[in-house]
Amino acid sequence: MIDPATIARIFDTADIVDVIGDFVSLKKRGVNYIGLCPFHNEKTPSFTVSPSKGIYKCFGCGRGGNVVNFIMEYEHLGYPEALRYLAKKYNIEIEERELTDEERREQHETESLFMVTEFAKNFFIDNLYNNLEGISIGLTYFKERGFIQETLKTFDIGYCPGKSDEFSQAALKAGYKKEYLVKTGLSMESGTRLRDRFAGRVIFPIHSLSGRVQGFGGRVLKKDEKTAKYVNSPESPVYHKSKIVYGIYQARKAIMSSDKCYLVEGYTDVLSLHQNGVENVVASSGTSLTQDQIRLIKRFTKNITILYDGDPAGISASLRGIDLILEEGLNVKVLLLPEGEDPDSFAKKHAAIELKDYLDKNEEDFIHFKTRLLAREAQKDPVARARMIQNIVSSIAVIPDSIIRSVYLKECSTLLDVNEDTLYFEINKIRRKKADKKSRISYRRENFEKPAPAKPQLLEKIDPEAEYEKQLVRLLLLYGAKEIITGTKPHKKTRMVAEFIIEDLKKDDLQLKDPLYKKIYEEYIRLFQENPAVDIKHFVNHPDEKISSAAADLISDHYQISKIWSRYENYLETEEMKLSQIIPKTVLSFKKSKIEQILRETSEALKNAQEKGDKDQEDFLMEKFMALNDLKMKISLAIGPRTIQP
Repeated sequence: MIDPATIARIFDTADIVDVIGDFVSLKKRGVNYIGLCPFHNEKTPSFTVSPSKGIYKCFGCGRGGNVVNFIMEYEHLGYPEALRYLAKKYNIEIEERELTDEERREQHETESLFMVTEFAKNFFIDNLYNNLEGISIGLTYFKERGFIQETLKTFDIGYCPGKSDEFSQAALKAGYKKEYLVKTGLSMESGTRLRDRFAGRVIFPIHSLSGRVQGFGGRVLKKDEKTAKYVNSPESPVYHKSKIVYGIYQARKAIMSSDKCYLVEGYTDVLSLHQNGVENVVASSGTSLTQDQIRLIKRFTKNITILYDGDPAGISASLRGIDLILEEGLNVKVLLLPEGEDPDSFAKKHAAIELKDYLDKNEEDFIHFKTRLLAREAQKDPVARARMIQNIVSSIAVIPDSIIRSVYLKECSTLLDVNEDTLYFEINKIRRKKADKKSRISYRRENFEKPAPAKPQLLEKIDPEAEYEKQLVRLLLLYGAKEIITGTKPHKKTRMVAEFIIEDLKKDDLQLKDPLYKKIYEEYIRLFQENPAVDIKHFVNHPDEKISSAAADLISDHYQISKIWSRYENYLETEEMKLSQIIPKTVLSFKKSKIEQILRETSEALKNAQEKGDKDQEDFLMEKFMALNDLKMKISLAIGPRTIQP
């Protein structure tokens, strides 16, 4: 368990902009920061971070909360694990006892798998520097390749001993379960024994954005045609090859500061460029580029430069990735290295200044690159030339921004000496075909994949009572300590918002129905009785994730400004400016919604009494109904024509 004082220190220390900035490229807008939401795919930023309130909120998918909620959501961690993550980031010491075997078994599976990968990372690092085999084989290999220890330590490079089960036995001895060793792919079952997947290989740990180890890549150093040169971790609950980008953890800050990302293919390409001063570099790890990988990079920059070596087959295969990048709305440049060179070898042959200068001067727009590359194949063959033009046009067609499409089209027309109208016609044809295909797929899904509903689906009705409960809690959280003027002359009175709401509801013995809002409301009353100046951070940083998420949602800015028009000018009028009107009307509207609910129940009971012929009950209910209806009318008059909408 983490003691409350340490939890409070973690919340006080953790800067929400700093923490989320490790995962999302944030730009300042007014008092807040905005960026692309990491929880759903979007092209226009709707993800907002408020440093003053200590919350984040996405107005696209609705997710929101405090700094701990973000880590829990993004890293799929429990509350204590998210706190430990932040404590580690800010060097806050947490004194905790060692977990028992029983507690270790009860750990969440994801956390258990990460514990195994962390142990493996440390085991491999230790073997690279402190094991005779690791030093003579692994460390010697890297030294011969020109890598310095600082680079190796930055990327947590290690070595797995050649004995077939040395790692597995060490992990079992340390208390890690066989089940998780196999699930992470670090160990493989061979009959009743375990074998190390990476035995005799140098190890490249693959990190998440937060630095947790998701999986590993291993390179064999012995020449054996029957043994694969590289082996990666298999798919697991914590490692999805199509969603990871090697080096993103080490490169993310450099990518944001330079607003550019260099994309290479292999692990050592990343290490060499990084060591030579180009730190904004990541690798696709030898896989075909995927949308998920592109979207991960997109969080930090819209500019990607792909580095290709001189291998024609590799270039042709990689060209497919360009269209995927363009389709995501990113800007793509390409740099073809001299024949016989790859990023690793080229970086080693040049000083840092020479390397950066070469990269800056030799990168070219994808359309020039594609034209130059495909023109070699087309030469004077008209059919091949037509195919080349179609290939380039098909790349331009996937660009979502119409202005950028138009600019590229003009460039293409000039480069290829093709009439611009002809190219427009081709692009529109491709886009129409793609749109039609999407429509057909959508139609098929709707008509053949989804089961037909038994009854027509009606729009879900909004519960006015629940909506007003939500508004009352929101007003309490935001303005509880503010003062308002209530009543009319000569009975005007200055009161705190919280005092007015709590006393008015208590006077009529009214309770909140929604379990979550009721819990927040009752906790607010308790805190208010102890100290009227209730700190909103108590709810934003609440250990109950539902409460903290609800609080973050309720205090988001989109509720708090309304536009008021006068005869001569329009101006922005904040909610706080109108509290003396809003608070009483919201309380009255809540009471009215309660009365309307009781009226519906009374009407139903009256109908039953009439059907049963129970005259006494019928008279009693009719009298009650009329009294309630009269009270409702009085409240409606008190609210007035300008009601406060929930």
